[in-house]
Amino acid sequence: MLQNSIIMVFIILIINIVYVSFFTIRMILTLKGYRYIAAFVSMIEIIIYVVGLGLVLDNLNHIQNIIAYAVGYGIGVIVGMKLEEKLALGYITVNVITKEYDKDLPKQLRASGYGVTSWAANGLEGDRMALQILTPRKYELKLYQKIKELDPKAFIIAYEPKTIYGGFWVKSVKKGKLKHE
Repeated sequence: MLQNSIIMVFIILIINIVYVSFFTIRMILTLKGYRYIAAFVSMIEIIIYVVGLGLVLDNLNHIQNIIAYAVGYGIGVIVGMKLEEKLALGYITVNVITKEYDKDLPKQLRASGYGVTSWAANGLEGDRMALQILTPRKYELKLYQKIKELDPKAFIIAYEPKTIYGGFWVKSVKKGKLKHE
């Protein structure tokens, strides 16, 4: 009897981890506009959800099942977030303000494969260089590392663009010609 109880707790825990991971991925896919993939993932997600919830509801008199469901949900959130980080869907735009105006920062970043637009800017303490850099999210951390390597005092702001149209760089990414060191 105890062995069956432990197996049930384990099954509920695993089912909920998988369910919430699918839920997180589906939400990300939906937000990124991958509607058909999101719809397919949601079909799998709901089957897992119904099975897991059914197991808990059929055994509500066992508190360990409810606890396993709740713990599985929490772990599933973490697992889903880790999966999303690994998938790194979409692009990120990074705005950089650098004091090192004389440095050829844009040229060095372009040589590493990043799309860079730069312009002269004025800050509280004088002339600056402003850069706007577009990169796939999977290269985001490498970009930050490269910027800090070239200018440790650079001011960096990043955000995810919702829509991107045109430009030579986007065409290069779609053709798989982007190189990153």
